[in-house]
Amino acid sequence: QVQLVESGGGLVQPGGSLRLSCAVSGSIFSFGVMGWYRQAPGKQRELVVTITRGGSTNAADSVKGRFTISRDNAKNTVYLEMNNLKPEDTAVYYCNVGPTYGTGYWGKGTLVTVSS
Repeated sequence: QVQLVESGGGLVQPGGSLRLSCAVSGSIFSFGVMGWYRQAPGKQRELVVTITRGGSTNAADSVKGRFTISRDNAKNTVYLEMNNLKPEDTAVYYCNVGPTYGTGYWGKGTLVTVSS
C-alpha cells in the first residue's frame, strides 16, 4: 500500500509564499502522473497542477505563473511552490500519484489559509 504524507501548509498573508511537500512511500517514478489538488470549503476538489513521468506539467489557469510543481525522484517527494498567494487559494491541498490524472493514491491533505 502506497502512503502519501503532505506537509508545509499553514497560515500566510496575501502575497506570501509556501512550499508544500508530499512524501511518497514508494518510487514516484513508477507513477504516470503526480499532482496537487485542492478543496475549498463548500466546493468540489479541483486540479491545481500535475506533472507526468516525462516531465510535462498542467496547471489550472488560476495558478499559472504563481504555482510550480517539482519532484525529487531520489527522495520520492513531490513539491508545490506557491507564490503570490491570494485569499481564494485557501483550501485543503491534496497530493495524488497514480497511472493517470486523479487516480491511484491520495494523501490526507494539508490546510493552507491565506488571510491578513
